[in-house]
Amino acid sequence: MADPAAPTAIARTLSDLSPSQEDESWDITVVSEPFTTGSEEVGTAVDRLQDQARHHNWDLVLGLTELPLHDREGRHLVAESDPERRTAVLSLPALGGVRMRSRSRRAVRALLSDMSAPPTADGAQRVVLPDRWGRWRLLLGMVIANRPWMLVPGLKSALVAALATGAVATINSTVWLLADSLSWWRLVVATVASVALVVGWLMIDGELWDRPRDQSPQARERSRLYNTSTLLTLTVGVLICYAVLYMVNLAWALFILDPNLVGGSLNRSVGHRDLLVLAWFVASAATVGGGLGSGLETDDAIRAAAYSKREEERRKRLARDRQD
Repeated sequence: MADPAAPTAIARTLSDLSPSQEDESWDITVVSEPFTTGSEEVGTAVDRLQDQARHHNWDLVLGLTELPLHDREGRHLVAESDPERRTAVLSLPALGGVRMRSRSRRAVRALLSDMSAPPTADGAQRVVLPDRWGRWRLLLGMVIANRPWMLVPGLKSALVAALATGAVATINSTVWLLADSLSWWRLVVATVASVALVVGWLMIDGELWDRPRDQSPQARERSRLYNTSTLLTLTVGVLICYAVLYMVNLAWALFILDPNLVGGSLNRSVGHRDLLVLAWFVASAATVGGGLGSGLETDDAIRAAAYSKREEERRKRLARDRQD
């Protein structure tokens, strides 16, 4: 049983898993279902999985989710298995986000093998993320699950407007003077400010900020995780757009500008280093002027950057399925 989208795609690559012992065989069925909707508490997920197992008459059931899971003590979990109830759940972001196919394959094989063994009296077994580095590993997995590089198509109108703004600004003598007058730390501040403005506007325009449903520690921690992962995802996506904008502006400046002409305006000789600085300054100015001025699209690619929005989509899908 897999959450829609990425968990389902990963689950389908695991349908050919076989046990390590040759005298056994597995018949694996993959069902896409938002079984974690409305709760990331692992006990609730396990109960829902058991209901599905009884409905489908499965011997074992394993849930794959893209959501962070926690127990009643608030600890973040990689997985929980209950051999006696033949049920397990795996949080994919807790695997760290890199080499997901191989890591999920090993984890799923271990969980299925554990549940296939004769049940013991130990009850549920939990794999808990370490307190010190576990949160950062989970955040990395959440950001990669958000696929920040897919924001570029969602920002295409803003990027085109910024490219047009940058192309015009590059041939403006006033911009040459401004770029020449700025120290490196002012250029860094301009970069940070321009990226922060676009990220902030995306959060506001897309209504991506998640608010806790209640004042419980678990709900507040959930919102903190969601909002941090969304901010990091948007920042990475905007930085990718910024890098593209910088490279295009630099190529345009190297192609169109005559160093002697620029040097005449600046009353000094101009080299390639000056064009690098000019492209840097123009990228920051165009990011703000072109990006914000054009109005940013809030399409599926941008909404997918927020776990809260994907949770909203899961709720809608579940409601439609129940209505059908």
